[in-house]
Amino acid sequence: MLSRGDKFVFAQNIGQVVEFLKLDEKTGPVLSPAQLIARLELFLDTALRIVPQMPDDKLEVLVPNRPRSYRVLGHHMFRIAEAFVEAAEGAPLTYELTTIPPPPGMTTTADIAAYGRGARDRLATWWATTPDKAAHATIQTYYGPQRLHDVLERTTWHVGQHVRQWVMLLQMNGVAADRPPAEADFADLPMPKSVWDG
Repeated sequence: MLSRGDKFVFAQNIGQVVEFLKLDEKTGPVLSPAQLIARLELFLDTALRIVPQMPDDKLEVLVPNRPRSYRVLGHHMFRIAEAFVEAAEGAPLTYELTTIPPPPGMTTTADIAAYGRGARDRLATWWATTPDKAAHATIQTYYGPQRLHDVLERTTWHVGQHVRQWVMLLQMNGVAADRPPAEADFADLPMPKSVWDG
């Protein structure tokens, strides 16, 4: 959070930070909502390919520098997209909504992928039926009211970041990821520089 006197802004949306600091910079997503959906679906499809490549006996190993298991990360990649759809349909986007843990019975990569296919299908159905193709709606989030377009951009790069992480985890375990995303797939998204940021 940034504050100035009695005013403040949550530092989760770069456009709001730029506006708050009165910087002369163009802000907002570069990609249109349709382009972001296409990119998000690409990342989800990649996750559906590469999550099952991880040996099941690695799922309780912790990822580097975080108290999060591979199992939790695999589930979280898809949960981010599902939480976005729930928020687009009217649920407040709380931090807890995006970090719901996997259920106890989700113990294999096949289980995670089955859940992921449901999340991917739910996103596709929402996009096919929403009348707000410009993503102009304002939704309530844990970092304040946000345009749906901005939340879609955040959702897209967030999933993409975790896909990058999963590719690296596979490499650490001696597995070559099946068709990992290319640098061009991250173009025009505000990606963290480091694979383990975010």
